[in-house]
Amino acid sequence: MIKSLLLSLILIIVGTNAFAQNTFTISGTVKDHRESLPGAGVYLSGYKVSTVADNDGKFKISNLKPGSYDILVQMVGYLPYSKSVIISDKSVQLDLILKENTVQLGEVVIRADPNRAKYINQFKEFFIGKTPNALQCKILNPQVLNVDYDATKSTLTVTTTEFLIVENKALGYRLKYMLDNFEYNSRTHIIYYSGHPFFEELNASAAKKKKYIANREIAYYGSSQHFFKSLYRNNIKEEGFILTKMVKIPNPNRYPEAVINENLNKIRTLPEKTGIRKTAGKIDTALLAFWTKQKEMTKTIDKFSRAELLTDTLVHDYNQNLKWLNYTDALCVQYTKEKESLAYSKTGFWVFRPLDIPENEISVINLMQGPVRFYENGGIYDSRSLLFEGYWAYEKVADMVPMDYVPLKK
Repeated sequence: MIKSLLLSLILIIVGTNAFAQNTFTISGTVKDHRESLPGAGVYLSGYKVSTVADNDGKFKISNLKPGSYDILVQMVGYLPYSKSVIISDKSVQLDLILKENTVQLGEVVIRADPNRAKYINQFKEFFIGKTPNALQCKILNPQVLNVDYDATKSTLTVTTTEFLIVENKALGYRLKYMLDNFEYNSRTHIIYYSGHPFFEELNASAAKKKKYIANREIAYYGSSQHFFKSLYRNNIKEEGFILTKMVKIPNPNRYPEAVINENLNKIRTLPEKTGIRKTAGKIDTALLAFWTKQKEMTKTIDKFSRAELLTDTLVHDYNQNLKWLNYTDALCVQYTKEKESLAYSKTGFWVFRPLDIPENEISVINLMQGPVRFYENGGIYDSRSLLFEGYWAYEKVADMVPMDYVPLKK
């Protein structure tokens, strides 16, 4: 009996230690080039986890699983700071050194820009999104945004040296967003932005909290975060996802590039008429319009593949904390438990689908540079390697939930 109790006690101790070893800590000191900085806010990007540096400038964030994290720091009088940290098999200790914000409020010179309001609205549309949730979002400090439009490149660039504060009354979050980069090319309609969000809960009544929870469930299910979590666990089918390929084939309605260029050159370089009165040959405007339109056509079109992909052959272990995938063409992800909304169908984000395919939410994952690695929580290690089309391109900051979000529905 004593041996049995002793064995049980040993098993409990070993089990507890094994569990403790599965979580780690990020700790360190916040300072500038002279001294430590007490009271600095330290946040975990993408989460609701934060702390404040103590009187010695020291901080500690515990109970972290292996993965890739971005530490954010905010301190009055200093520029926002971020640092990437990878936890594999041990805790991490580091020094976070802030730089003073040399731009004082009294020195700020605001130049009148008649187009600023238009550019800010474009930024809101492409950063926060155009979903129903986006209608309930508000940027509380738009004055910190610096906008610049390069007419020669048709590119809108937005930057800031402060945290952007976004209030989301649809999901019940206040986001502190450190914007690293934002670009919108009005010629190609390509949007690129990157940054680090931190989530805070909005104060709300019990009735509002219930509404927030319901909206968060809808935002999470079918999202890229939900998909990659399921892909890591190898249960995408059970979670409602169908994975196929989207293959690009030559556009049958477009002439070969060489033929198009040859005809355009002929039209634009007509020989001059000869005679007593020398006049240039008249350009056939209808023919010019036809070949110009051919030039503007996309060279390829998407072909929907009906063959479902087996994740066993697609996903591989990178290490004990990461998995990776690599592929050709593009992945097509259908989420069968939600239909495409009417609001989505009115945007330009929709992707091709055969007429007999149900109106499930469809997203396309283009691999810009492979392989791509991802974590158990759905986080992407190589986030710049992926470009989304379809529903995931439609849903932006207004539909984000924290990386540690746990849905109620199972």
